[in-house]
Amino acid sequence: MHKDISRFPLADVSELPDDLQGRVKEIQEKMGFIPNIFASLAHRPQELRAFFDYHDSLMNKNCGLTKGEREMIVVATSSLNNCTYCVVSHGAILRIREKMPKLGDQIAVNFREADISVRQKAMLEFAVKVAKQADEISETDFESLKLHGFSDDDIWDIGAITALFALSNRIANMAGIRPNDEFYSIGRG
Repeated sequence: MHKDISRFPLADVSELPDDLQGRVKEIQEKMGFIPNIFASLAHRPQELRAFFDYHDSLMNKNCGLTKGEREMIVVATSSLNNCTYCVVSHGAILRIREKMPKLGDQIAVNFREADISVRQKAMLEFAVKVAKQADEISETDFESLKLHGFSDDDIWDIGAITALFALSNRIANMAGIRPNDEFYSIGRG
């Protein structure tokens, strides 16, 4: 067990099924390190596979929301859930995607004051409502988003990303998963 990374045992990547080894190694090659969340989730390969599949289907699309907007949702809602891992790691990814070194911090602290468009603020208002008051979502929320140019598929993605990362936030917090040190400096200079 690596208490400095997680309260749970970390898997040896070389012992994972081939498909998961390939996915983790691809991430490692791209980033230069294995994100602690994957090393931690890997001790339960079937769950890691399911997480990867849903994550990739939501976050790697090349239509609708931009990849940067998808990361904005993760950072804003992970901040609400006090998930240090996701705020730090996805804040880094957001900085890279948007090429804005301050943006991850701005969105984590107060997206309403961040250097983003009115449209993106409307998107994050909806994501926050899904995170905190999903039972109060109404047609008015959908109408407002459509006025900002969001399609039904976009609105679904906003809600689904919020929901997936609520799960991720809770697992990371419960397991005490710490962000890799590398994430703190990525995209800042």
